[in-house]
Amino acid sequence: MSAPRTLPELEADVRRDLELTAHPRAPWLEAKTSGGRPVLDCLVIGGGQCGVAVAFALKRDRVDNILVLDRAHHGREGPWVTYARMHNLRSLKDQTGPDLRIPALTYQAWHEAQFGAAHFTAMRWIPKELWNDYLLWFRRVTGVPVRNGVTAGRIAPARTDDGLPCLSVETSDGPRLARKVVMATGQQGVGGTWMPDFVRDLPPALRAHAWDEIVFAALRGRVVAVLGAGASAFDNAAVALEAGAAEVHLFCRRAEPMIVQPYRWLTFAGFLRHLHEMPDAWRWRFMAKILGMREGFAQDTYDRANAHPNFTMHIGRPWTGARMEHGRVVLETARGDFAADFAICGTGVRMDPALVPELASCADNIALWRDRYAPPTEEANERLAAFPYLAPDSSFVEKRPGETPWVRDIHLFGIGTSMSFGPAGSSINAMSIAAPRLAAGVTRGLFEADLPRLHAELEAYAIPQVVLDLTRVAAE
Repeated sequence: MSAPRTLPELEADVRRDLELTAHPRAPWLEAKTSGGRPVLDCLVIGGGQCGVAVAFALKRDRVDNILVLDRAHHGREGPWVTYARMHNLRSLKDQTGPDLRIPALTYQAWHEAQFGAAHFTAMRWIPKELWNDYLLWFRRVTGVPVRNGVTAGRIAPARTDDGLPCLSVETSDGPRLARKVVMATGQQGVGGTWMPDFVRDLPPALRAHAWDEIVFAALRGRVVAVLGAGASAFDNAAVALEAGAAEVHLFCRRAEPMIVQPYRWLTFAGFLRHLHEMPDAWRWRFMAKILGMREGFAQDTYDRANAHPNFTMHIGRPWTGARMEHGRVVLETARGDFAADFAICGTGVRMDPALVPELASCADNIALWRDRYAPPTEEANERLAAFPYLAPDSSFVEKRPGETPWVRDIHLFGIGTSMSFGPAGSSINAMSIAAPRLAAGVTRGLFEADLPRLHAELEAYAIPQVVLDLTRVAAE
């Protein structure tokens, strides 16, 4: 069969593919209420690529009573048209993602229906704006229910009217009840953006994190200093240069910049599917190496910044302090002070459940890796030890058993899963394996809680599939 020539033809193929692969079709969940109010089977917090992928996987398993919330306006979910400042995705263009390996739902199928097969073949990388458009199309054709402009807050325990545990979630449009919650919060994870305290103490008008909203036009003619040598740091340096900055200086802590991308190595089924099943010592060993290398920058990313003659990369020169002098930022380094008009920190995130509003009722009792595993002294790393230690279904685990047992019904699908599962909740390359696995964790919990009801239904099941001809039956 040739590729669809138009988007309507592709959407017809999507409907057919979903119908042909809908088995098992039987509904198996019963509507619940709490205090007379409806209870969702699953509430997904985050409507970006991860949240939509998990919701789609749940729908495939006939978990239909779901809702996805996102605080952003429609079309601005995730980083793609907000703080992602690269031109293109860094993932290979032929990787599968939220499509969950249904051919008609792949990015390639959508792109070819829009622009033709030859255009896809000639394209090297996926432009981030097109990926954003694809995700919006994907959620529409799969029927994933997303409510935009709604912020989620504190999660607390509750009960259904028939006595089952559920969760109450504060939101900006009123409380929501759900038997399961999935926090598909992407890069924000279980913490928040991080920058050195001495930078954060500077006036906000003179510093920013790479993921903040930055008015780059205001940097025209200015000297800009960027801390970090990952892809995001280079992206922000490039945008500042393109906006007309007089000079941009990028400061790398390492004496040798990271030019190897470990995520290219780990993209194979054994690692993506089974890392979480391995002993803690091996999980720590692999992820300490990978996260210690940090995410390398691509050649195109480097070339974009380095093409400007007013760009300088300083290696082996971390910032050790900062102060204000005459309205400028003076950055202290091991090789002397450096004065700039604006500082940008491309320093990623730090894990800290106490920073997450949704976890305000349980943050102190969420088990972290430091609570469950002590690595050899030579492998110790406090940054990695702060990651949450997750159960096999990607739910939170109690630090002190019995105090907040309801955290088992909160599942994580974001950067915070990295130490337990590898790049399962934050990377396109793992999504086709990770999203169904997390959905299976949700359905396992729902099934287990419903065992008494389901057993009673089995006992009462008496629908005959054969009509006997009693005139031909001889009874003794």
